[in-house]
Amino acid sequence: MAGIKRKQPEVAGAYVKRASKKSKVEPKKAKKARKAARPPTPPSDISELEAETDSDPTLESDTTEHSGDDDGVSWPSDNEEDAAPTKNGGVKLPSVKKKSKEQDGGVKLPIGQAKQTGKGGIPVDGAKVASNPTPSREAHAKQKVVAQERKAAKPNADSIARAKKLWERLRIQSKVPKEERRTLVAELFEIITGRVKDFVLKHDSGRVIQTAIKYGSQEQKKMIARELKGEYRTLAESRYAKFMIGKLLVHGDEEIRDLVIPEFYGHVRRMIKHPEAAWILDDVYRGAATPKQKAILLREWYGAEFAIFRAKTEDGATSDLKTILEENPGKRAPIMRSLFELINQLVQKKTIAFTMLHDAMLQYYLNVVPGSEEAVEFVELLKGDEEGDLLKNLAFTKAGARLVCLAFAYSNAKDRKLLLKTYKNTMQTLAYDAHGHQVLLAAYEVIDDTVLTAKSIFSEFPTKDAKLDPNDEQADLLTYITHITARIPILYLFVTNPRSLLSADDIALLKEIRSVRTTTSKKDPEIRRKELARALAPSLLSYITTHVTELIQTPFGCQFISEVLLSAEGDKTSALEAVANLTQASADIQASLETPAASRMLKTLALGGRFNQKTKLIDLVEPPLKFNDLLYENIKGDIVAWMMGPNAFVIVGLLESANFSYGEELKATARKHIKKLQKAADGGVAVVEAEGETDKVREAGRKGTKLLLGMIDS
Repeated sequence: MAGIKRKQPEVAGAYVKRASKKSKVEPKKAKKARKAARPPTPPSDISELEAETDSDPTLESDTTEHSGDDDGVSWPSDNEEDAAPTKNGGVKLPSVKKKSKEQDGGVKLPIGQAKQTGKGGIPVDGAKVASNPTPSREAHAKQKVVAQERKAAKPNADSIARAKKLWERLRIQSKVPKEERRTLVAELFEIITGRVKDFVLKHDSGRVIQTAIKYGSQEQKKMIARELKGEYRTLAESRYAKFMIGKLLVHGDEEIRDLVIPEFYGHVRRMIKHPEAAWILDDVYRGAATPKQKAILLREWYGAEFAIFRAKTEDGATSDLKTILEENPGKRAPIMRSLFELINQLVQKKTIAFTMLHDAMLQYYLNVVPGSEEAVEFVELLKGDEEGDLLKNLAFTKAGARLVCLAFAYSNAKDRKLLLKTYKNTMQTLAYDAHGHQVLLAAYEVIDDTVLTAKSIFSEFPTKDAKLDPNDEQADLLTYITHITARIPILYLFVTNPRSLLSADDIALLKEIRSVRTTTSKKDPEIRRKELARALAPSLLSYITTHVTELIQTPFGCQFISEVLLSAEGDKTSALEAVANLTQASADIQASLETPAASRMLKTLALGGRFNQKTKLIDLVEPPLKFNDLLYENIKGDIVAWMMGPNAFVIVGLLESANFSYGEELKATARKHIKKLQKAADGGVAVVEAEGETDKVREAGRKGTKLLLGMIDS
């Protein structure tokens, strides 16, 4: 059309260029001047503009005022359309569509209510802001309805929902009456019978099955076990269903156990590397499997052959690797390689807490030649864990503790120091553990540097030089002394008869360690023991002096006093006086001295040594304790009551002891009260008058009194 100037492509490009970041920025002063010169818009115009934009968001541009040029052509919009002629001969192009307030994150206001904002876009007081047409509460309600509809569409939704309602009631163990629980369990089994597989793999309904196993009868438990037959390996690999296997084995019987465990045969190597199945497999191996089942499971670590051809070896199967290698010497290399590779994989993955792994590691180490490449490589594997987690985990299982003890015995001085350093800040935990304390005993037995041993171990025991938290209950030495296991590392260095302190397993392990140390340690064992005891003795003697009242309350405390005072080196005067002064203490303390353990302690100290079962004599300690004289001086005023009471055997010990200074005086006193002693020996109740008070002496002392009468007559 003549006279029409159309928009050229380059013009649009120029517009974009001016709008880009590289376009020339208008100076601030000019911008402010232009704003000041602009006439203010009356509020009514603003209202009209709001109404116009809300009713018709596509506004036409005035070609003469808003184009920026005088050529009668308006700028094109973003979505270009065909131009149309106007009445004045110009061209009307589609205008730029104004962006609505909803699109740019604003709020659309009703007509006549402009959004008033202050500096920074903050609403000014009095401005009216439209409320959210859909409150969050309604939105959450809609989401909940959608979730419920989604659950209802799943298979067995109604059954699972009802079973969960029953489970909610059943799991409150202390508040459900017995009859009601029986009714709820019966209803629950009506729901799950025949559909256990559908329930067990889900995180919520799986707990329903666990509760059914817990409260169901043995027949109901067997029903669940039979229904899941053939699926136990799959369940073990499930994040939730694996717990159901544990419940079945804990609450089930031998029949259920024999249904579950055989399904793991042939899959041990895969399961032990699985992140979920490994834990339930180890739990089954440690706590539920019989020795035969444990042997079959462990044999699969030795190679694929033991998993594939297991049917031929189940009867009389053994997991002792030494026996297997003796029967098949030609297979040693592949068996040892397969075992080490699986051990190494688990160690590198940091899955090192499994009892099955510790048993396998012990079998490997027992069958390598000391000093060989295999042995060195295995010890490097133990030391390679920078955090020491492997060695720390090993110390708390039976096989792992034995492995660590043998590693101490076979290693050189440098490696022993490194192994001991790994257990820093763990000595207290080791002392209290049934297997961990063996690691401390092994360190006592083989490390020649006794200064290092004492500094590393004794500094963490609650001795007077140790820096421990006073709020920690293990920070008190009394808790060690009275604990059946923790007392072993304390008393071991002072006892002469280990059988009075150690278990049969401890004694067997120490025998094995001592046979190895003959070739790996240089220091004489007795010198090593005395040096360690000398480092620990001052703290123990000081503790006896200050806490003797608490110690005599328990048999372990009385044994501690006897062993330390007989074997420790150093000044024992204060400790012996503290024990003797108990005879002058309150009535409650004196009653504690009448217990069999306290009486035995006093007699042992009075004799001045330990009784030798072989020679039937007393092995006196050097230098002599002289506790007999000290004790007699404290009980001289009540000597007759002691002769007829529960501690009559202590008086017998005084007369039997060597170098007793008051033997004749004691016999003379006994002869003066011969009738009272004879009455007590015959079983009558003896009455002793002392300072106007009448005390009744218990019949329990008559056996000792009878023995005492025989010594007086001789």
